[in-house]
Amino acid sequence: MPFRTALSGLNAASADLRVTGNNIANSGTVGFKQSRAEFADVFALSYSGISRTAIGAGVRLAAVTQQFNQGNIDFTGNNLDLALNGQGFFVLSDGGTSVYSRAGAFQIDRDGFVVNPSGQRLQAYPPANSFGTSFSTGQLGDLRLDASEAPPQATTRVGATLNLRSDAPDVSATAFDPADPDTYSYTTSLTTYDSLGQAHTATLFFRNVGALDWEAYMAIDGQQVGGAASMTFNSDGTLAAPLAPVSFGTHNPGNGAANMDIEFDFSAATQFGGVSNVTALRQDGFSTGRLSSIDIDPSGIVLARFTNGQSRALGQVALANFPNPQGLQQLGDNAWGDTFAAGEVVLGAAGSGNFGAIQSGGLEGSNVDLAEQLVGLITAQRNFQANAQVISTADTVTQTIINLR
Repeated sequence: MPFRTALSGLNAASADLRVTGNNIANSGTVGFKQSRAEFADVFALSYSGISRTAIGAGVRLAAVTQQFNQGNIDFTGNNLDLALNGQGFFVLSDGGTSVYSRAGAFQIDRDGFVVNPSGQRLQAYPPANSFGTSFSTGQLGDLRLDASEAPPQATTRVGATLNLRSDAPDVSATAFDPADPDTYSYTTSLTTYDSLGQAHTATLFFRNVGALDWEAYMAIDGQQVGGAASMTFNSDGTLAAPLAPVSFGTHNPGNGAANMDIEFDFSAATQFGGVSNVTALRQDGFSTGRLSSIDIDPSGIVLARFTNGQSRALGQVALANFPNPQGLQQLGDNAWGDTFAAGEVVLGAAGSGNFGAIQSGGLEGSNVDLAEQLVGLITAQRNFQANAQVISTADTVTQTIINLR
């Protein structure tokens, strides 16, 4: 019996050594969670139970449980490296099967999908509208970075904030000629875009035709569009009319694009002393653009930025949590699978409920404490040696009994 008891101790110490060795081996593994060997004593039960003089029958390995405490976050500068600060797991699709991971070292595959080194695709909530202000949290999909060009948008409206000098000479006696600077008092220009994303220079001309009266003209690429728009100011220099946006007419860009019809909002215009100047010219068009960068905020919203200055939400990274994470099944490659013991999966977004925040440009390191593991290694070694000594002592006692004469 002492041999069997000591043998169980050797097996337990050996299991402890293996668990500790596995922890040490993965001390540099991204997203790794250390394990702990848990043991239980063994008693041989009789029909009537255990008597007061019963001696234990050794020890057994009861469980190897993972410890899901937070690991340190190491910053990498790579936007697709994601670290979870708090509870939750990244949701990944492994050929259609959901698996879960804390390792956020992601990259883009040849088809534009965001994947981990094992090729498992990161799951996200798709945008519910074109503005990316809300997301369809009822469905999950593969997060994909679309490398195609962002479509252009034609300029339809321009907001102009400007001042026209109150003492500008009256040029009403001469007809307007865009080629003759003596026929207008002030000019400014801005870049506009047609429906194909082609840039066109729109030039505004302003003529003082009375004490508080002005005329505005517009030309695109040097070609005058429509006639004059009248502007009238109040005695305090603010605009009296027109307060609504005005259109000079349509312009055919001549490249197959739709006719350009731009409304100009002059409601912020003034007529004060000093010099004529433009404070701001804001137009709503833009050209085609290519994907230039990806930003992921703490709530997991993936924002694509394009070379035309526009941005678009591609999705929101989905997170999962479980009532009992220690019940998850280890699958290897830094992934876990759900089990009955783990409980029902709860899906959500970073920063909501009990979910932690996402740190872009960082990776969660292993939560293994090397100093603690080395101490545990020494303890397991001593336990192994002590159980081996029990076997040696029992052997000596047995030999003594055999040698009795």
